[in-house]
Amino acid sequence: MSGVPVLVVHRGDHGVAAYGRQVAEAVAARRTGVLTVDAADEPDLLAGSPVHVQFTDRLWADSPEAAAERFVALAARRPVTVTLHDVPQPSDGPRNLPRRRAAYAAVAATARAVAVNSEHELALLREADIAPRSVRSIPLAVDIDPDVTPHASDGAVGVLGFFYPGKGHDEVARAAAAAGLARMTVLGRASDGHAADLEAFVGRAEALGLDVEVTGWLDDDDLAARGRSVAVPVVAHRHVSASGSLATWIGWGRRPVTERNRYVDEMARLRPGTLSPVHPADLAAEIRRAAATPASTWHGLDRVPFSIREVAEAYLSWWEEIG
Repeated sequence: MSGVPVLVVHRGDHGVAAYGRQVAEAVAARRTGVLTVDAADEPDLLAGSPVHVQFTDRLWADSPEAAAERFVALAARRPVTVTLHDVPQPSDGPRNLPRRRAAYAAVAATARAVAVNSEHELALLREADIAPRSVRSIPLAVDIDPDVTPHASDGAVGVLGFFYPGKGHDEVARAAAAAGLARMTVLGRASDGHAADLEAFVGRAEALGLDVEVTGWLDDDDLAARGRSVAVPVVAHRHVSASGSLATWIGWGRRPVTERNRYVDEMARLRPGTLSPVHPADLAAEIRRAAATPASTWHGLDRVPFSIREVAEAYLSWWEEIG
C-alpha cells in the first residue's frame, strides 16, 4: 500500500462530500488495505499518518478564513494531499474573491501536493497566483448508467444541482421562454443560505410565463428518472470550476445544451459527442432546436473517458509518484 494515504471523507449531501466518498470507495476497491475514515475521526489516526482530503471552503467551515485555518491545523499534524474544488475566480465578487484566494493559497502552501478536476482549474490557480509545490489534474469521473433508454419527455427544460446565484437558472429561464417552452424543472434544492434566492428566481421565471417546478432533494434513483424525463437538459453556469452536474447529465445518457466557456470546451474535447456547446447568445435557438429534435439530447454512448475506476487508478498513480 506504499504511497496511498488514508482517505478522509465527509458526511452529508454536499456534492464534494458525495464525490469524495465515491472516489474513496473506488480507490479501496482497486487497492487492498486502503483505509477510509470520517473527517470527525481523523484526529484519532496514528500521529504522522498521511491523509488525502477533498477541500472546498464551504464544506470545511462557515468562512474561507476558518476553512483555511482548519486545513492548516490538519497539515501541521500530518502530511496532506488535497483535491481542490470550487477554485476561486472573478465571479466570486470583489468581497469574496480575495478572501477565497487567500484561503486556497494557504491550503496549497501547506499541502504536500494538490489535485484539481480540470485544466481549467489549473488555469484558475495560475490566474489567482496560487502555486502549489506539486499539482495534478484528474477529471471528474463519469460512468454511463446502463439504464439509458430515453424516457417520455415531460416538455420541460431542466437545470440540475443545488441552486445558487451564478448557476445559470435565470439565463436558462429567459432562453426557454424565448424558445417557446412553457415549463422549467429545477432538479434539486437551494444551496444552504440560498432559499430566498431560489424563491425570488421562481417569481422571475413565472413572470416570463414559465411554469416552474422545484423538485427539492431526491434520492439517486428518483433524480435520475426525472433527469431522463426532461425535454432539454441545460448547463449554463456563470460560475464554474468543475461541474458535477454536467458529469451527472452525461452519466444519465443525456447530451445537455451547454453554454461555452473554457471548462465546457475542455470537457467537449475530453468526451466528444456528449455535449451540445453553444455561444450564450444562441442559447434560446439551441434550446428550441433540441426541443424539436429529442434524439439530439441523448449521446448514445456506453462509456466515456475517465470512469470512476480510471479516476481511482489516476489517484493511485499520482500518490505513488509523490511517494
